[in-house]
Amino acid sequence: MGLLPLNYRRPAYVDNTRPSMEDRPASSDNGSGIDGKTSSSLKSVRSGNLAGIPAALGFDRIIDGGTCPPCTTRDFMNYLIYIERSAENLQFFLWHRDYVKRFKEAKTSDLALAPEWTQAMEDEAIARIQKEHAEKARKGPETQATEIFKGTDFEKRPDIRKPSVSGGNPFTTPPQTPDDREILSDYIGSNAMSYKSQASDAFATAGVKAPFTIQPFRVEIDRVIATYIMDGAPRQLNLSDREQKAALHALAYTTHPSALREIAKSVESTLRRQAHPNFIRWSICNGNPARVFFARALGVGLIVAGIAVALVLTMSRIGRGYRALAAIGWVLGIATLIAAWKGMCVVLHGMHHRHVRPWELFITEEDGTDLGKHSFDSFGSSNSYEEQPWVIQYQKRNIVRKIFDREVWIQEPALRQIQDTIFVQSMLCALLLAGGLAAIFVCVPGGNFF
Repeated sequence: MGLLPLNYRRPAYVDNTRPSMEDRPASSDNGSGIDGKTSSSLKSVRSGNLAGIPAALGFDRIIDGGTCPPCTTRDFMNYLIYIERSAENLQFFLWHRDYVKRFKEAKTSDLALAPEWTQAMEDEAIARIQKEHAEKARKGPETQATEIFKGTDFEKRPDIRKPSVSGGNPFTTPPQTPDDREILSDYIGSNAMSYKSQASDAFATAGVKAPFTIQPFRVEIDRVIATYIMDGAPRQLNLSDREQKAALHALAYTTHPSALREIAKSVESTLRRQAHPNFIRWSICNGNPARVFFARALGVGLIVAGIAVALVLTMSRIGRGYRALAAIGWVLGIATLIAAWKGMCVVLHGMHHRHVRPWELFITEEDGTDLGKHSFDSFGSSNSYEEQPWVIQYQKRNIVRKIFDREVWIQEPALRQIQDTIFVQSMLCALLLAGGLAAIFVCVPGGNFF
């Protein structure tokens, strides 16, 4: 493959500035529901490439499995787990895409019990939620204090009379007090509560009536609520309170994929506009932080060494032409420094190699601690990796071993093309700057000190 244009710039880092539902005006667009329609913002992202990302490394190309390591879907997932810590977005996106497909292909008669959640219903639910929020904000201090102390020991509880045991067996165990029941339920609930009861609690918290359990895919939707939507979920999405309530209103009405239209649109927008560009930017780096820091230090050292040589030659009686030899150190140093500034080591690039990621170093095929093996499960535990053995093992590695860690070949041609372009840019900048410095030193009169 050839080079990209010499004015190529790698993707800029995108901060997490995802607009929430309350920041977006109500739209008549049907969004990215089961009908396949998409918002204008996503259409603009899909129609053209994001700056610095070639078509061969596009989001859809990666998701559809059309790329090679280190730019595959698994690499993208690992990046979201270990670097960006937002793998739940991709996990939900993959589940929702599969759910839409399965819902379309289902031929059961109970699909009539799951009508489409229209945009008008969505707008009505959002308006109702905003109205409730406004009324809640206008509540007096006493009501606000009640909300603050809710769930604590200071909460004012209604009087609950103990049931009488008269007329029954006097030797039976008396019923537990309300406090005993609450303590027991808090102890057992976190471990024994089913997905259905968790979803029911989420509906109750949002002020929504419990849905029909005979709707198709209702069990799966309950698991989605317990895994991605409700507060405290192991893979809770970054949703605002209004987005969460709007989704629960929709899911209480139907299990149709359109009920998750707004969340799916928001998650997909985050993946396309933020996570994907950041992933490509991160993938361009072929060395670990220790190696990149070493490359920067080496570049600075070569530049300083070149200046020292130029000064010595200038102060000597040697001919002016010899002063240009210092440009060799400047070219190597400046090129190394510019490439390292973009996360690349020119030595690794010369072989088209990259360092093995820390989570890949200590994981074998038989090792069950590989979080990546379970990261594609739609429903599972949280994506936390801090307790994995490789974290401690990598921290104990000395700096020299980190600098010269194991290397693997970069298989993705488009990524190698980007790195080749960055290397050529670095060399051209180095030649220009080194040529300018050499011209200055050659023109300076000699010192003739020795």
